[in-house]
Amino acid sequence: MMNFKNVTHCIFDMDGLLLDTETLYTVAYNSVTQEHGKTYTWQHKAQIMGFKSTDAVQTIIDMLELPITAQVFEDKLTTLYQELFPKCNLMPGVERLLRHLKENNIPVALATSSSQESSDLKTQRWKHIFDYFDHKVYGGSDPEVSQGKPSPDIFLIAARRFPDNPDPSKCLVFEDSPNGVQAAVAAKMQVVMVPDPQLPKHLMKDATLVLGSLEDFKPESFGLPPFVA
Repeated sequence: MMNFKNVTHCIFDMDGLLLDTETLYTVAYNSVTQEHGKTYTWQHKAQIMGFKSTDAVQTIIDMLELPITAQVFEDKLTTLYQELFPKCNLMPGVERLLRHLKENNIPVALATSSSQESSDLKTQRWKHIFDYFDHKVYGGSDPEVSQGKPSPDIFLIAARRFPDNPDPSKCLVFEDSPNGVQAAVAAKMQVVMVPDPQLPKHLMKDATLVLGSLEDFKPESFGLPPFVA
């Protein structure tokens, strides 16, 4: 059993962790790349997970050598997102964990690389769940987040915006992406990773704890109130 440090605050990523959107991103990206005879694969996905949208798009263009600009790519994606994102579902264990933390007065924040506009589209069916957050940091549109994951900016900003401005070591991050894990480690925070089952094992090595689902999380491992049976 690993020795985890006790924490007082929790910070959550969104895409692929709270919401099942990663498959939708894959559908959308492939809709664009296949117009040019190229396929967006897991190999590409593992590299851009957690990136801001603009960085992700430019990286895909570079990797696949697509003959289009980032703006054209993003415009096509925006149309696809309008159709796809409102359909996304919660990942297992999300509602139970967030409600538990809120009921026990554990401060919680959202730290997503998505813009607020994109996030609002994805969460419209789940507003009652996302109301549990004390505050939200939208990396894709927040002017304070100058660098996206794997830089630590978004998590340090999320911590600072708690009223009591906790030390980063007192914050526990929940992530699904390797870039997000790197960002949390760089912020000197512990990080629980819930990766996609297809993610190569070597990309999970820096996480404090790796779980198959948020349903498997035991809050007491990090000094948080346990679930009541």
